[in-house]
Amino acid sequence: MTMTTRALLGATALCAIGLAASAQETTLTIATVNNGDMVRMQGLTDDFTAQHPDIALEWVTLEENVLRQNVTTDIATNGGQYDVITIGTYEVPIWGKQGWLVPLNDLPAEYDVNDILPPIRAGLSVDDNLYAVPFYGESSFIMYRKDLFEAAGLTMPDAPTWDFVKEAAAKLNDADAGVYGICLRGKAGWGENVAFLTTMANSYGARWFDENWQPQFDSPEWKAAITDYLDLMNNYGPPGASSNGFNENLTLFQQGKCGMWIDATVAASFVTDPNNSTVADKVGFALAPDAGKGKRANWLWSWALAIPSSSDAPDAAKQFIEWATSKGYTELVAANEGWANVPPGTRTSLYENQEYLSAAPFAQMTIDSINAADPQQPTVDPVPYTGVQFVAIPEFQGLGTSVGQEFSAALAGEKTADEALASAQEIATQEMTSAGYIQ
Repeated sequence: MTMTTRALLGATALCAIGLAASAQETTLTIATVNNGDMVRMQGLTDDFTAQHPDIALEWVTLEENVLRQNVTTDIATNGGQYDVITIGTYEVPIWGKQGWLVPLNDLPAEYDVNDILPPIRAGLSVDDNLYAVPFYGESSFIMYRKDLFEAAGLTMPDAPTWDFVKEAAAKLNDADAGVYGICLRGKAGWGENVAFLTTMANSYGARWFDENWQPQFDSPEWKAAITDYLDLMNNYGPPGASSNGFNENLTLFQQGKCGMWIDATVAASFVTDPNNSTVADKVGFALAPDAGKGKRANWLWSWALAIPSSSDAPDAAKQFIEWATSKGYTELVAANEGWANVPPGTRTSLYENQEYLSAAPFAQMTIDSINAADPQQPTVDPVPYTGVQFVAIPEFQGLGTSVGQEFSAALAGEKTADEALASAQEIATQEMTSAGYIQ
């Protein structure tokens, strides 16, 4: 062997080593929310890395409001900090239209994109282009203590009214025993208290804006909704409720401290999990309440995985989100955690799976709640916007949080209902004027 040949072979070997090393260096930075299903996913990612040894995963797990702020700042500035982001049905259509997300129209046939529930898929698409895939989908409904209802001589209807909820909260409340009639979101944020209050307002006949984008917080319908909310929470809710969001209320319910809780359907697997919930065998489910006006107080949402256009590893990112939202992942969770704990609200096939339906007593009420939400016509009277628990315009993220702070302050006793509504009206009018929606 000549020196030249040896040199060439050596160079080839070094090149191969370099390529192997570079293959190991694909690191995906994944931004996600600190919800139970997402935390569970992180615990199961050995399955992914075993299949993809050339892809390393780095997690950034944040509280909901912080996640939204960080991800929005990064994608709007083309920062490139994240390769996979956890976003929802509010952001996807807006960001997809802006060209900020990688289209996902080329998912493999075995992924079976047509199996995604139609309302969830529609919320993650723009002009029939899919820009995110659902990790889980949800609406909202009532979770309640069957034992407390029985002791109080109450029977929860499948489709209750707000009047019944108010009556039940009063009868269930036993603050001396540490049991509160009802738990609801109070933490400020467009995806926290505003998500709940917007759906409650929808059911009372209220709107964020009329058909000409004029804010409507000075309407009698908003006054009625906020007054009833404050009465419920001040009289029958837990102390410190203005700091309680989804996770805080989940903990309270699991500890047996809530007679009722109106919140995300995804919570059902956690409140019925005997490993984490002291009332696992005592939980019933019902549709979110209405006020007799034709709309229920339930939302439509999906926490979904998307790839920012600024990612420098879109192919690897696509492999990850295919894995995390596939039928195979559902089966992986079922094998490790049981069928009741698989991510809900994503695929038609899940609600045709008898193993799931038998294991999850909340399954039918979840799918009924998802199908009851109407993002295209979310309110009793006509509006120029879509979205159930949000208004699908770019300005809503900041506006919704500002309004949420007013309502949270009212719950904390720092403002009256009238003062909070007047401030919300002023904030919304200023925002919509500066954004050019109104003159």
